[in-house]
Parts: sequence; structure tokens; C-alpha cells
Amino acid sequence: MDARPNSPEARDIRYHLHAYTNARKHQQTGPLVIEKGDGIYVEDIAGNRYIEAMAGLWSVAVGFSERRLVEAATRQMSKLPFYHDFGSKAHSPLIDLAEKLVQMAPVPMSKAYFTNSGSEANDTAIKMIWYRSNALGQPARKKIISRKRGYHGVTIAAASLTGLPNNHISFDLPIANVLHTSTPHHWRDAEPGESEEQFSGRLADDLEKLILAEGPETVAAFIGEPIMGAGGVIVPPAGYWERIQAVLSKYDILLVADEVICGFGRTGEMFGSQTFGIKPDIMVLSKQISSSYLPISALLINDRVFEPIADESDRIGTFGHGFTGGGHPVAAAVALENIKLIEERDLVGNARKVGAHLQARLRRLASHPLVGEVRGVGLIAAVELVADKASKVPWGKSAALGALVNGLLQQNGVISRNMGDAIAFCPPLIITEAQVDTLVEAFERSLDAALPQVRPQG
Repeated sequence: MDARPNSPEARDIRYHLHAYTNARKHQQTGPLVIEKGDGIYVEDIAGNRYIEAMAGLWSVAVGFSERRLVEAATRQMSKLPFYHDFGSKAHSPLIDLAEKLVQMAPVPMSKAYFTNSGSEANDTAIKMIWYRSNALGQPARKKIISRKRGYHGVTIAAASLTGLPNNHISFDLPIANVLHTSTPHHWRDAEPGESEEQFSGRLADDLEKLILAEGPETVAAFIGEPIMGAGGVIVPPAGYWERIQAVLSKYDILLVADEVICGFGRTGEMFGSQTFGIKPDIMVLSKQISSSYLPISALLINDRVFEPIADESDRIGTFGHGFTGGGHPVAAAVALENIKLIEERDLVGNARKVGAHLQARLRRLASHPLVGEVRGVGLIAAVELVADKASKVPWGKSAALGALVNGLLQQNGVISRNMGDAIAFCPPLIITEAQVDTLVEAFERSLDAALPQVRPQG
């Protein structure tokens, strides 16, 4: 920590409460202050340059210095700096973006609805689902099933969907009508000798048992990320989404695909739903929709969702929901330009090609003494660290090894993130194979540096 009383670090400690941070520890350590961005790199105030291997927060598809997005924002700011969509109002960027999103959806969708973040979008999805159930004369049908270790945001309702303990402890969450079913992590949770297909079948059975125990007439929807992100980059096992969707169809339960991390190319397809054969009723989009240059998120809903909502709004006189900044014209203009860049530069194809290289390079580390599992698809991956490969046990407290290696990785010029003992990699979609090599080599050096601390006797 910089001891100068008026340094950025000292002022940050004095005035700033950080997200996902130990507030007391932060008072001792201080922040890493990032000052500049350039492609896949960011630079701190001391001039140290890092590969941003998390694309910020899973989100900066086109890198940290894309002039076309700056120019799109400037043009729109000069023309119409703000407007809204309340009371049948609209503006051109939002009309264009809604049309673009509905047309590019991997399954038939009817309407786009705009919010400011993934959390707000998932919160809105819950409200829409409840509103729809009332419209259909099914007031008991309010329960929503999420998954343990799933991540869907941090508003009161969205954090309830999230299946991570730290998002619930001391917040008095989850709220009523939110349930959690099994995590599809074959490496960690499969029984001895259980194949991926068998494991998927067991998880589908778990879901059906939960639905039957709660009463199918009370269950409205199931929500899931195509690949679970903040829960550890959990790639679904073979047959998982096919089996889950069969159960949902049997009981007429809506499917919400949370594409906040997977959407716009991350998995090597435009949407994670395409990668895994998911046919959602609602798609939740954010992050790479604008490369996070400005906050914007969207829900795509099909006619099965829209028509009852429209009928209920007609009965009441309005759909009484909205956000001042939802569908902001400057954010919408940036999102349109960002999607155009993703398509023009074939960044989805780059994610597929360079992603295959990333997956192969990381899998070469599978024999390292600290590596338990390497997993991922496209340009999203995780390496699960263990103290003992056979027993899969952690080193000391859970997350201690992940934090150690993540800290060493930052010293080696790569910013990543550990979710527990899993180190995640989710670089900008513009990354090259040579840059992947640099990233993985830094990671291997970090593993080697950690090894004497984990096994001091060799």
C-alpha cells in the first residue's frame, strides 16, 4: 500500500467500499489502481502492464481500447444523450438494438426488454414470470429453480437465484420461492465409476424429484447458465441439457438461459444456448453485449412469455416495471456497434479457433502436481487446483491455494480470478494464439512458484 496520504491508494482506502472484497483486509493491502487499457492489456498507475485474462469481468469482448465504441458513444451523446421507453416512447438506437437481438436469437423470440445489468435483468425475469403466472390464472405457480454454485447476480431476487454461500450469508437470502438443485460438475460430484451420461441422468432425476416434492403446479421456471461462470466455469456433462429440458417440458416449466457470460461469442458460438442445444423461453443478455463500455442488459422473451404479459398489462392498464436508464440511447448505440464489430471481425470464429488453442495449452498442464482438473469451452476455461490429485483435497482452507496462485499470477503480469481453488481464464475475444502462449506460460510459472509452499518437503 502506498503510504502517501493523498495517493490514489490511500484515498481509495479512505473513501471506497469495494465489491467482492474483504473490507478490513483491504484497509491493510490497498487497491491495484488500473489507469489505462490497450487491447487485451491494462496498465496500473505504476506503469505495470498486465494481460487482462478475465476480460474485466468476463465482459470486454473487443478489448480495452476500441475507438469505434468511443466514437459511437460520442455521436449518440451529441445527438440524444438520454431518453427512455416509458409510456410508449422509443428512440432509434433502442429500436435497432431490439430488432437486432430478436433476429439473431438462436430460437424464435418475440420481444426484447432492456435493463442495466445482468442482476437487474434476472430480477426482471422473476417479476415477469410471476406476472405471467397471475395472468394465466395460476397464482400458486411462483417457484423458480436455480442451481447450487450458479451465479445470476446480486440484487435481492437475483442473489437468491445465485447458489453461492457468500451471496446469501448475512444478507438473509435466499427469499421465498427460490429453490436450488444439483451442480452439474462431473469431476467433483460424480459417484465412483459414474459416466457423464449417467451423472446427467441422476441430476435430471434430482430435478424431477424436487419438482414433484414441491408440486409441479407451484413451479414456474428453471434458470441456468449454459456454462456456469462464477461458480467455477463448470462445463455441463454429456447429455445434461437434453435431460434437464425433457423434465421441464414434462411439467410445462419455463426455461431461462442466463447468457450474461456465455453470450456474444464466448463459447465459440454466438450464444451458449447454441453450443449446448438449449431452447430457452427467456434469454438474459449483458456483459459482452456492449463489451461493458457502458452498462446495458436485455431479456429476450418468446411469445409463450410475452402474450400473457401483454394480456395482463391490458387488464391492469400498464406493465408497471421499468428503469430510468434501461435501454439508454448511448449504451444502445455502443451495443449495436459492438455487435457489429463482433460480426465483422468474426470474433466468434476467433473464440472457436484461439479458444481451442487455449484449451489445448491448459490441458498440457494436467500432469502438474497442483492441477486437479482443466475444463472449458471456447475462450472460457478454469484450472482446478488441489493439494492432492487422487483425493482432490484442497491445500489448507478452501480457496487458499487458488488465492496463492492468483496472487503469483498477477506478479507474473496476468490478471485472473480465483473462484475458490479454480483459476478462471476468460480473455477478450480478440486475443491471439501467441498471446495465449504468453498467458499460459505465466500461469505455469505461477504454479511452479506455488509448489514449494504447498509441498515444502518436495
